This record gives sequence, structure tokens and C-alpha cells, in this order.
Amino acid sequence: MERRPEPELMDDEAQAWAYAQADFSEAHERFVALFTECFPGEPGSGLCLDLGCGAADVLVRFARVHPECRIDGLDGAPAMLALAQRAVDAARLQDRVRLIHGYLPGAELPCRGYDVVISNSLLHHLAAPSVLWETAKGHARPGAALFVMDLSRPDTPARLDELVARHAAGASPLLQRDFRNSLLAAYRPDEVRAQLEDAGLGSCRVSVVSDRHWIAFGRL
Repeated sequence: MERRPEPELMDDEAQAWAYAQADFSEAHERFVALFTECFPGEPGSGLCLDLGCGAADVLVRFARVHPECRIDGLDGAPAMLALAQRAVDAARLQDRVRLIHGYLPGAELPCRGYDVVISNSLLHHLAAPSVLWETAKGHARPGAALFVMDLSRPDTPARLDELVARHAAGASPLLQRDFRNSLLAAYRPDEVRAQLEDAGLGSCRVSVVSDRHWIAFGRL
């Protein structure tokens, strides 16, 4: 199926709240576990950048597993960042986490030498995927770890319907709609490989890790 872009920002308060309340624990725990498999021992006491941190569920889980690291979370949606701040406060991570409002490209970030760059489910929101890869390259130290996870666009309408029924059957109509739209907006693994080659990151690997997710990882 052809890709159908969706809005780059999730800034409707009702939409942001519904997303933050949804149970993405399986996928988000998998994100953290896969990072550890790909980069054992990192980031240690390093500085991590989370691009498109959203409501900060992944960020908080990542911070708990890596208690010595500091994390900057960037998002362009104030509604999401408000929910992210609640999550950070509830987890008592204020001393290790900075939340930054910024829109890519052009967001002002406090560091150009991050040890790790992570991102979950941002790429499919971007009309120009190069924005993610160039931002990672521009704000990381040489040799920094890059880890990105996102949805994969189904090949057929029937496969799309199957994935929505399997993973969102019990969700609200709003979340079902958003999940369907996100799948339609997602990039396929072969498209991601081409993006990485174009960005000069051809040494990074792309792996399919579930019926709806891929990861891209490597050194910057």
C-alpha cells in the first residue's frame, strides 16, 4: 500500500491524553530490552537524547533500567510534554531528565555530543524522514549509539485490518483510528534502509522485531 502521511504533531489534548492512558507496556518494555541487547553496558553514566519523547513512557522505563544516565526528551507537542512532565515527576526523575519543547528540524538542543540517541514511533510522523537521521547525526558524538523503533506499513488492506483487530480491538474508537492511521503512515524496513544509506548511515542495521515493528540501530 502507498504511504498516507498523518499530522506530524499529536497536540490535541484529548488525543494526547488517550495516547498516554493506553497500554503500550509490551512494546515499550520491548524497546528498552532490545536496546540493551544491541548495546550492552550503555549508556552507563552518559547523556541520552530521546527524539519525539511523547508522554515519556519509554523515557521513564529507559531511565529506570539505566540509573546512571541523564536524558533529554524532545517533543514538538505541548500537550504531550505536559503529560511527560507528570510522568517524570511521578517517577521522581527530575534530577536526571530534561524535557525540551522543540519542532524538528531546527529545535534548539542543549548538547551536540550525546552518547546515545533513541526514538520511538517518531519517524512515521515525519514527512521528511531525513530530519530524524540528520538530527541524530548533528547532535551525537562520534561513535554514539543510535536506536530507533517504529511501526511498519502493512502490504495490503487485509493485513492492515488484521493488525488493527489483533492489537487495538479493545481500544477506544479514537485509538483504533490513530493506530490505523499510524500504520498507514509508517515506513517499511526497505524504505528505512534506503533512508539510512542516503543519510550516510549505511552501517546501521534494520531488523523486523514483531508483526508491526522494526528497529534500526548502529553507531553514528
